[in-house]
Amino acid sequence: MTIDRRAFVASISGALAVSTLPKIAMAAQVRKVGLQLYTVRELFQRDPVATLEKVARIGYREVEFGGGNYEAMDHALLRRTMDKLHLSAPSLHVPYETLLTKFAEAVKMAKALGADTIVVPWLPEELRTDTGFGAVVENMNRFAKQARDAGLGLAYHNHDFEFTTRFDGKSLYDRLVSGTDPALVKLELDLFWAVHAGEDPGKLVDRLAARLYAFHVKDMRADKSMTAVGTGTIDFAALFKRPGAASVRHFYVENDEAPAPYLPDITTSFRNLSALRF
Repeated sequence: MTIDRRAFVASISGALAVSTLPKIAMAAQVRKVGLQLYTVRELFQRDPVATLEKVARIGYREVEFGGGNYEAMDHALLRRTMDKLHLSAPSLHVPYETLLTKFAEAVKMAKALGADTIVVPWLPEELRTDTGFGAVVENMNRFAKQARDAGLGLAYHNHDFEFTTRFDGKSLYDRLVSGTDPALVKLELDLFWAVHAGEDPGKLVDRLAARLYAFHVKDMRADKSMTAVGTGTIDFAALFKRPGAASVRHFYVENDEAPAPYLPDITTSFRNLSALRF
């Protein structure tokens, strides 16, 4: 069988072009800009369907449930709405106390909403003690095993207190990282709060690396207050290019203090974050 030389060269060139695509370009196909719904919690609580429609219209393709009393809503209706809008919810925030007492219900809720990961979003002050946090670390390992057995993942979302609270010279965050199973307990790194606590975000991202499940992306003004992505001082473009960020697949915009009517703020964040090459 005779092969035409030009056809052969063309086929080889095409194969090489695909195989040598920059890794960052290939990653961009699966790195979607999402929204943590806590940002629009008041709108969402009043009218969840209309809020999801507005979020999708801006261009978001992922949401993360949190706040807005979503736990008490009709999860089947929320799922149908998301499916219609081509939205997905890879993860949801579930209070630590709920996982202690109603873990099965949390799993059912996650699966109804199509989520694959449960995220612990916050710890009450009484658990931020030496003894209290020791119990948290033990329970995070237990929750992670329960989640795995249910076909789900588990992650922890930080604020600033995990970095600034120390016992015997070791921060709560370092205790969490060293005391939990790296194969099971993943980390949703809130970059704003890490910077707010005085951490070097680039070094932190590289240190956590494969344990990183997602980023919470909100910007910081010079006075350390929150602002829309791209209107503050955090260099997200540089952070997302760090080697440690390579495994992150979810980039959730969040602004706990977004000013009403909220939609302009999350639109600015979406446009600026989408414009980054990550």
